[in-house]
Amino acid sequence: MLQLSVLKEQTALAIAGLTKRNYKNAEAEIAAILEIDQRRRKIQIEHDDILARSNSLAKEIGNLMKSGQKEEAEKLKAETADLKAKSKTLSEELTQIETELHEALVKLPNIPHESVPPGRTAEDNENIYQHGEIPTLHEGALPHWELIKKYDIIDFELGNKITGAGFPVYKKQGARLQRALINFFLDEALKAGYTEIQPPILVNEASGFGTGQLPDKEGQMYHATEDNYYLIPTAEVPITNLYRDEIIPREKLPIKNAGHTPCFRREAGSWGADVRGLNRLHQFDKVEIVQIQEPEKSYETLEEMSQHIQNLLQKLELPYRVLRLCGGDMGFTSALTYDMEVYSAAQGRWLEVSSCSNFETYQANRLKLRYKGENGKTQLLHTLNGSALALPRIVAAILENNQTPEGIKMPKILHSYLGFEEIK
Repeated sequence: MLQLSVLKEQTALAIAGLTKRNYKNAEAEIAAILEIDQRRRKIQIEHDDILARSNSLAKEIGNLMKSGQKEEAEKLKAETADLKAKSKTLSEELTQIETELHEALVKLPNIPHESVPPGRTAEDNENIYQHGEIPTLHEGALPHWELIKKYDIIDFELGNKITGAGFPVYKKQGARLQRALINFFLDEALKAGYTEIQPPILVNEASGFGTGQLPDKEGQMYHATEDNYYLIPTAEVPITNLYRDEIIPREKLPIKNAGHTPCFRREAGSWGADVRGLNRLHQFDKVEIVQIQEPEKSYETLEEMSQHIQNLLQKLELPYRVLRLCGGDMGFTSALTYDMEVYSAAQGRWLEVSSCSNFETYQANRLKLRYKGENGKTQLLHTLNGSALALPRIVAAILENNQTPEGIKMPKILHSYLGFEEIK
């Protein structure tokens, strides 16, 4: 959630940033928020004046009663009763207008970082780095949805039988590949100084609000309505919410956590060739890295996290590229996002396997996540997260890019995790 102080003190910057996102009516909505705040402050001042007058009268009444001036005291008591009624009315108005202000603020997305390019769609994203050679496959090479049938390692029909479309069953060497990748990703995170976390995969409404999934993405989340819990779309939600309503000692920064969880996304309306097989699922596994950092160091941290993810892709011997997302393609809460995409040779296209984002103070403001700076003043922290990595499209690319007429060769880095070097 954007800070009200930013909208008041840096109005032009906020309007320009939201315009870069192609956010409609940015100027009008910010003006409306500032007008609500003016009304709130006017009522607050009037309410404070009444409370001050009431306190003053209470002292006067006490003195009058002590001196035996009961008649004068009764007159002031009548005035006090009137002030009490006005105070109650103003307090109710203040609660109502604060709710109105809060609801208006949560509708605004984050302001993009100055380096975010303008644009409306993924076509406008900026390719800032590319690594590795695109593999040339043998004649008759298959996409991964055919390979998994040929080698009997992932079964979509069984998943559909048990649950529904988008819930595959991994088996045999497919299940072992999943486990190997999870362990590899977690081991690399531990080497990089992250603390492993195993969080709940159901979260409450406050957690969904804290990281920005609610009220923006409730239609994309699975909702256990009776208990009002949500299945997590990513481990970012529970891991970041570990620090909700906390003031972090400065000497404990940065906080670096990593966790493996299943992730659940409804993906309502998804269809077509681009979402075949493992390209888009309702349930999938992911290792997430999360950092909480001082504002002055957060963009240096973002680059460090991006490099960590790239190192994983290099060790998996996958060709990849790094995109800086344009204003129109960024997530609601992000100030700057890098997407990492691997090349799928059998499909002949790039597949997103990671998003790495700096949210600046947007999540921290919702979470009330703060620290005391050098001057002793309490201020908001910056939150960051990245997929390191999401498994489905990584598995798809490994299967497709490493296939031969005899089998599918596994990346060398995984051999010790797998216990085999090739799927035959």
